Amino acid sequence: MAVPLTADQLVAALRAEGCAVHEVGGWRTNNRNHKGHWGPVNGVMIHHTVTGPATDVVRLIFDGRSDLPGPLATGCITKDGTVHLVGNGRANHAGGGDPDVLAAVRDESYGGYPPPTHEHDGSPGSVDGNRHFYGFECENRGDGKDPWPPVQYAAMVRATAAICRKHGWSAKSGIGHLEWSDQKPDPRGFDMKDFRHDVAACLALPAGRWEEEDIMPQYVNLGIAEPYTLDLGAWDSIELTSEWADESGHHGTGGSVFARGPARFTGSISLALNGLSAGDCVQVRMTEFEGDDHRADHPIHEVLGTPSGTFAVVPLTKRLAAGRSMRVRLLNQSSAPITVASAVLTALVWKES
Repeated sequence: MAVPLTADQLVAALRAEGCAVHEVGGWRTNNRNHKGHWGPVNGVMIHHTVTGPATDVVRLIFDGRSDLPGPLATGCITKDGTVHLVGNGRANHAGGGDPDVLAAVRDESYGGYPPPTHEHDGSPGSVDGNRHFYGFECENRGDGKDPWPPVQYAAMVRATAAICRKHGWSAKSGIGHLEWSDQKPDPRGFDMKDFRHDVAACLALPAGRWEEEDIMPQYVNLGIAEPYTLDLGAWDSIELTSEWADESGHHGTGGSVFARGPARFTGSISLALNGLSAGDCVQVRMTEFEGDDHRADHPIHEVLGTPSGTFAVVPLTKRLAAGRSMRVRLLNQSSAPITVASAVLTALVWKES
């Protein structure tokens, strides 16, 4: 719990952390303080904008929309890594959320993730997040496919760390909107536990000293050479028998592994499935191994059959510890074997030390 930073304190903290700061004209008096309390503050919330290159995203976050007046955040972080300051005070960004999450952030008492949220804006048990959180809207389509340029991601880490450092908070005071409201998905394309890991690394160094790891990712593009039959009833790793690019060197020829730790990655796998009846399901998940030993499963994505053939794009984003490798596995839950006609995996991999 803390008194909000003044405009000058915020600018100084961001610049000390190494952020490229743009003060949008009028930002120091642009707020929603006349609509509710601003403070005490407890954390920093990260969002994606759901915009493409045709949108003047900074102006949008400053002014707001016809149904939601601006400012829509404290700052807007664009693809080039610039932190555009658009609001000084209360902003329309967090909305209502779970009081248990607020308590966990305030006390910094959780593990990898805050407790699951069961509230949202307007729900009976929700509390006002606009009062308690600084917000950064980060330019991205929000579809899980639009990449986060390293320079932008680094600016998001530094901006969060700057505020946390100034208030004496740890990385656990930085959360995503999806961790606050059970109706929100943002930010998509990276894991907030991994993001907090990077914020913690930034805070462990003097201000302005942190540098993002492996600024240029390595490109991985793998697939299957021939269609194959997926039988019923057991999880089956996709054998990636075609290798078009493997800059990371993590893929063994003809093997199912596409990434090895320590590393982080983001990408997707595109699937074409034949013979999956309408309404039937194939489940897809990432699984961690040590050698050939199964170690951890990640959340399931369900692909439902359609009458004219089934196609799906499944996002792949995670951080892998040393000694771990990642595979994609499928489970056929339909009533008959099906054919995996195509599987194409594309990922960007950042090696870590």
